[in-house]
Amino acid sequence: MTSVNRLAAAALARLRDDAERLRVAVSRDATGITLIDAGIAVPGSIEAGLLAAEVCMGGLGEVRLVAGDRAGWPTWVQVRSSQPVLACLASQYAGWSLAATKEETGGKKFFALGSGPARALACREDLFKELGYRDDGDRGVLVLEVDRPPPPVIVEKVLRDCALAPEGLSVVLTPTTSLAGTTQVVARVLEVALHKAHELGFRVADIVEGSACAPLPVPAPDTLAAMGRTNDAILYGGQVHLSVTGDFDAARELAVRLPSINSSDHGRPFAELFAAAGHDFYKLDPALFAPAEAWISHLDSGRTWHAGRSCPELLSWVERS
Repeated sequence: MTSVNRLAAAALARLRDDAERLRVAVSRDATGITLIDAGIAVPGSIEAGLLAAEVCMGGLGEVRLVAGDRAGWPTWVQVRSSQPVLACLASQYAGWSLAATKEETGGKKFFALGSGPARALACREDLFKELGYRDDGDRGVLVLEVDRPPPPVIVEKVLRDCALAPEGLSVVLTPTTSLAGTTQVVARVLEVALHKAHELGFRVADIVEGSACAPLPVPAPDTLAAMGRTNDAILYGGQVHLSVTGDFDAARELAVRLPSINSSDHGRPFAELFAAAGHDFYKLDPALFAPAEAWISHLDSGRTWHAGRSCPELLSWVERS
């Protein structure tokens, strides 16, 4: 059986073994797990973010930087997978809620959405029942978009749910305000498309190839501003191409309904929308969370449909003169 944790090991080893050049820090915490800091106490790097994204995709995706002035921005992240459902939904999707109270941490409360291959060991989300997938690896790696290491109570929960010994768990820390954090979030552009397809009721098993790209912003020093930039990159600059099989009409409908332009919230920078919603994701229109443009190719018929449009004027980090 395909193990996303075993397949992620090569990219994880590159991130760990080349730490100095990548400007990341590798350590063991008091519980014995391996922590890879990619931007909290160290600068991190774009390359570290690219590797973190490949780790997050369970070794089933290629993530690289491409240059060239497209849509008014010169630096883009490009993602591709021939196993997009496993790579994006069973591994990369940030779906594992990890929370602890102040009393449990002995200090500040902690919250993070865990992503990466370790999710498929724990299978704490209903999504895994739908996918019919569970990893049987004996090592695991989790990626957290946080600005501090997880407290012991969270580490213990992850070890317990994944049935791992401490030496078998690695956690990659990528704050959104860092180069690596910004990069690995934008590299979710394909995953965002897969998740939207799933939410629309499309049969995700019919998605057999996926590629996507999005502009890579400069990180913002403020977390909310940084989150706004990474979301804008996908919602207003993201482009996705999915190759699908199965029902002809379902494929055509997916092309029409997938792009973010279908949302009533479309057209305003994400940070502005988020502030107006009282910083509550659940008050935003779910249809917004999608790439700007979509191409859907139906392999059985040879037809391709395109919908949506990029909106470079809404890339919030660009000052135009």
